[in-house]
Amino acid sequence: MDLSRVDLNLLVYLDVLLRERNVTKAANHLGITQPAMSNGLRRLRDLFADPLLVRTSEGMSATERATELQPLVRSILSDIEQAVQEKTPFSAGESQRVFRIMASDYAESCLMPRVLRRIRQEAPHVTLDVLTPSDVSFLDVEQGRLDMAINRFEKLPQSFHQKTLWTEYFACLMNARNPILSDSFTLATYLDASHIWVSKTGFGVGVGVNPKDVQRLGWVDEALALIGHKRQISVFTRHYQVAMLLAEQHDLIATLPCRAAWLQKDNPNLVVKTPPFVIPPFELKMAWSPLLQHNLDHQWLRRLIVEVAEEVDAEFAPFGGRFEGDAGRLS
Repeated sequence: MDLSRVDLNLLVYLDVLLRERNVTKAANHLGITQPAMSNGLRRLRDLFADPLLVRTSEGMSATERATELQPLVRSILSDIEQAVQEKTPFSAGESQRVFRIMASDYAESCLMPRVLRRIRQEAPHVTLDVLTPSDVSFLDVEQGRLDMAINRFEKLPQSFHQKTLWTEYFACLMNARNPILSDSFTLATYLDASHIWVSKTGFGVGVGVNPKDVQRLGWVDEALALIGHKRQISVFTRHYQVAMLLAEQHDLIATLPCRAAWLQKDNPNLVVKTPPFVIPPFELKMAWSPLLQHNLDHQWLRRLIVEVAEEVDAEFAPFGGRFEGDAGRLS
């Protein structure tokens, strides 16, 4: 194909059409008329010898060819934007940018308050929009509509960039007057107690929990199932802050990430114990779109988050070391 005969504006049309899946919305986005966008779609179909978008009962759907083209076209346009865009240094003190970050409840409790404090110090006019996992999808990250996702991920798309912020172990949080503490804290006494379950959050809208479905209950219950046991869950919650409050009930145990338990280290009503069985650790990661990899604003945000995570890790180390060590001895 002779590229000199290809109108590169068509790639812009295709990018917006595949994102909006609607000719009228795509035209409005680009500030052109609906007939002009329809003509652009016709030319795109001729260029790629494929219908690209077909009408279905649910609206316009992308063909297999269009689905293959979408990340390629977005990457090409991103490279062009980067090549022609003037490189102006990011001025944190003057920036009025809005950063949108998806953070799990655990990350929001243990990391985001310190991130916000640093942002307020260095970039007082920057706005931080913190979303929950149920607010967004991997597609939002991939297309750059979300600046950052911070969570524990079982699997990430290969195109995503990622950075591990820390490795996390588990602790048991309970009331200082919990009857279980009158004797040794063993697996047997742990199993006799009543427990608080906290959601392992991912992307997508949450649904109700089936207590019998161990595979969906997550880290703690999967670890117990491997040694042939099951705990008695009395409360299900999707929020670590709620779990920590409920742990103050005299007969309940919350088994949760160590840094969440660490937040309660000065609470005289609560005590922290090492779980009496091995729970595999997990990694807290931040992930972002390749479209934002070279963005100077985004590079500043990534550096700030990493620095804050390192500060948390250093401050947490004296408290958390024993849980990592005990997990190793138990294994």
